[in-house]
Amino acid sequence: MQTLAAVLRATGAARPYADSRPLSLETVTLDPPGRDEVRVAIKAAGLCHSDLSVINGDRPRPLPMALGHEAAGVVEALGPGVIDLAVGDHVVMVFMPSCGHCEPCAGGRPALCEPGAAANGRGELLAGGRRIHDAAGDLNHHLGCSAFAAHAVVSRRSLVKVDRDLPFEHAALFGCAVLTGVGAVVNTAQVRAGQSVAVIGLGGVGLSSVLGALAAGASPVIAVDLSEEKLALARSLGPVQTVNAADPDAVEQVRSLTGGGADFVFEMAGAAAALEAAWRMTRRGGTTVTAGLPPPEAALAVNIVQLVAEERTLKGSYIGTCVPARDIPRYVALFRQGRLPVDRLLSGTIPPADINAAFDALADGHAVRTVVRF
Repeated sequence: MQTLAAVLRATGAARPYADSRPLSLETVTLDPPGRDEVRVAIKAAGLCHSDLSVINGDRPRPLPMALGHEAAGVVEALGPGVIDLAVGDHVVMVFMPSCGHCEPCAGGRPALCEPGAAANGRGELLAGGRRIHDAAGDLNHHLGCSAFAAHAVVSRRSLVKVDRDLPFEHAALFGCAVLTGVGAVVNTAQVRAGQSVAVIGLGGVGLSSVLGALAAGASPVIAVDLSEEKLALARSLGPVQTVNAADPDAVEQVRSLTGGGADFVFEMAGAAAALEAAWRMTRRGGTTVTAGLPPPEAALAVNIVQLVAEERTLKGSYIGTCVPARDIPRYVALFRQGRLPVDRLLSGTIPPADINAAFDALADGHAVRTVVRF
């Protein structure tokens, strides 16, 4: 079948993207779903910094690529072997498919699936190969999803079924922002009630971490960012204290508010300088967690004596150390209870034609989560 998709053919386009238009809306050909694959009619797809980092060249990916990885939609067709979904089901996409058989998957850590990571790196689906084509040949899949499109063929293992009454623009956020941000708090760090938390970087993932910390009963919860608008949004979510990262004494402010440093500091800005600040904000015996994805050459120098003598922990968190089939329904339940107001992160919805300008707003820090509606 033919469908509409946002295709990236070269990285490093000049800003503003509204003029240079790195993403072109093109009619592409989509193969039928193969074994254990599903065709989804995309209804809503969120714009994430992980998409932006491909557009600007910070995260190299094979090109040309149909971009997008955070989405929700409706099952439209089933490939052979798919027996636990039905046409008409509503689903959320997950950008790391899990094979269920490799060592990480067998150990209960599907976010680290080895075949899934390899397929994502090649721009293929989990079973191998590509299902999107234009007149010149194959187009690469973005993280197994390619969700900035009217339709997508994905692995069954890239989908989690959700209730049909969950609005698509809210459902989409659970596939990346919520899964990554909340998961970093409750899965990776396992924050307990009464422990102190600071979050650096208040994009969709960082603000989801703030929501996760509040839901876990952390106290105090401190949000750190350069944007006063985002700091105000963080304060509106609950009992959150804020620090502007531009303040010369931002680290000392956090250490003062937490009596010597936070038990857990989450770096969600995707910058080495932010991770270095997060390390300095962490108390003796505390844990620094990063889910940010800076350019591959970024590095952090850690004082080894401090690491040992203060019994510090530095942890990475990918997709919130999630088990998607378990965690997404749990987080949706918390959302319905009012304990995880994910809808507050939605900056607005746009038509596909406005996608390049929307990435300008994301790059400038003016948006948390903008969603494309198809």
